[in-house]
Amino acid sequence: MTNTAENANLCGLNRKDFQTTINGKKTDLYILRNRKGYEVAISNYGGAICAIMVPDKDGNVANVVQGFDSIQALMETDEIYRSTLIGRYGNRICKGRFTLNGKDYQLATNDGPNHLHGGNKGYNLRVWDARQMGPRSLALNYTSPYGEEGFSGEVKVTVEFTFTDENELVIEYLATTNKKTIICLTHHAFFSLAGIANPTPTIEDQICQINADFYLPIDNTSIPTGEVLKVEGTPFDFRTPKAFGKDIDADNEQIKNGSGYDHNYVLNKREEGELSYAAKVTEPVSGRSLEVYTTEPGVQLYTANFCSGKVGQHGATFPRRSAVCLECQHFPDSPNRPYFPSVVLRPNEQYKQKTIYKFSVER
Repeated sequence: MTNTAENANLCGLNRKDFQTTINGKKTDLYILRNRKGYEVAISNYGGAICAIMVPDKDGNVANVVQGFDSIQALMETDEIYRSTLIGRYGNRICKGRFTLNGKDYQLATNDGPNHLHGGNKGYNLRVWDARQMGPRSLALNYTSPYGEEGFSGEVKVTVEFTFTDENELVIEYLATTNKKTIICLTHHAFFSLAGIANPTPTIEDQICQINADFYLPIDNTSIPTGEVLKVEGTPFDFRTPKAFGKDIDADNEQIKNGSGYDHNYVLNKREEGELSYAAKVTEPVSGRSLEVYTTEPGVQLYTANFCSGKVGQHGATFPRRSAVCLECQHFPDSPNRPYFPSVVLRPNEQYKQKTIYKFSVER
């Protein structure tokens, strides 16, 4: 990894490799650096997090997020959601259909029979307007026009990333609309706490805890059945810490439906919208840990069950189950489940959520 004046950063990424023009909008790479010298690298193409450089228990710094090393790699990958911003609707909507204000909407069915992550060209494939606000903060803005991907309303979205001196990546989302619509934003970061490599190690020995007594079971197309079930006595019980690998291949219908973990957890909350502890993952060899806090009612646990070893940044490869995603969000298929927390956004209202990913070391 060479460090030149143009490329003096821990992640070894060169801004020039991320600079091009797409439909008249310029892409770039933005480095957030805290006072400890650690870094987060973000592209305004899809809000992709390309690197999170944090230390292990011995002080060795590695990239703990699966990313790409050029704008071409980002644009040409067929794993288009890897470590990007997701919208207008994160996760799945059954058959792409919902009714709002008495009107039926039909969205793209881009995941088998269902709608996934905003459609054929969601927020992950858009060039956002970027403004770096000092060394530790970046604001991304995008105006989603009326009718984009079949959704109603023009939606103006701002996502702010801040990397604190405590190695917390804080993501704050704001959105407004001029017409009643639905919205569910999240970030689909693929975390590999051992550090990306060739091949990136499996997450099966990593220890996870999730602050949830209930989860949402799914059918064989990954749509919630509508039930809200206790985790107790199931492979989905992470109330006390355990390794992902303990039950990830259990003889269980829900595990088989997700090919592992790909389920939404109902987070324990004292009140709606409070910023509270959601989950923790620890990598036992490096000692790195990740704590998650969010205002959202749910977190989607995904253990990269469908990844296939594609090449990413600096020649790293990303095999099956080499990452964990903890996508803080509202529940899948909420527009069709009126008893789920509402995803409706009205004019004169503000969509607002906050998620914190805190990296630390356990010795």
